[in-house]
Amino acid sequence: MQAVSNIHSLERPLSHGMIDFAPLFMHQTVETAQSGTTIFFEGDAARHVFRIVRGNVRICRFLPDGRRLIIGFLGAGDLVGLSFRNRYMFAGEAIDEVAFTRMNKRTLEEELQLVPDFRLQLLSQLRDEISAAQDHMLLLSHKNAEQRVCTFLLHRLERSEGRDGRTISLPMVRADIADHLGMTIETVSRTLTKLVAKGILLPADKHQFKVASRLALARTADEDPDDVFEDVDAGARYAGTRYQ
Repeated sequence: MQAVSNIHSLERPLSHGMIDFAPLFMHQTVETAQSGTTIFFEGDAARHVFRIVRGNVRICRFLPDGRRLIIGFLGAGDLVGLSFRNRYMFAGEAIDEVAFTRMNKRTLEEELQLVPDFRLQLLSQLRDEISAAQDHMLLLSHKNAEQRVCTFLLHRLERSEGRDGRTISLPMVRADIADHLGMTIETVSRTLTKLVAKGILLPADKHQFKVASRLALARTADEDPDDVFEDVDAGARYAGTRYQ
């Protein structure tokens, strides 16, 4: 994999989410990484923390036998590379074209001392990441293939920037989803096809699905939905459609 290159300025930084660390990084140069580029490698000295401005990043580790485990997926506004050790415990790879800024770890620590609110926000993010890691272990150890895919889709729906509250964005390839859920690519594809056939998902753009029934998706995932919306007619209209 190639190293990060093509440093340039971005006219308008983007961010989303409740926790916005953009002010901390506003004076840092914006860099770009093309799809497939490694932003930082597992085992590298952990000198920097990165903030994603645009695009999507997969966080992964590689086993001694060469297998890849994807820990999670991050997008615009997220921080990546936070490490309490001297070396990164995982690698950060660009899924699509990614724009990001980086800050020296020591500089970030100094900034956090000056702005207590950001320090509290960072602790909140770390707490959420620990909770997400625990949920992921539960998913891999106790859920079947269909439940794993549906749980993943629910999490992606929560991150969606779509205003309709129904669109799921999947910028990653099926192999990424498989490595994240401990499944094969074929099983991921068959499960998505099955969910479309059931009318739970509706075909949308190449990297998107629409949820016809959040209640059905949550039940299939063996999760409790925090809110429910239904469109039975839409689900029935697409039932039996094969996902390509």
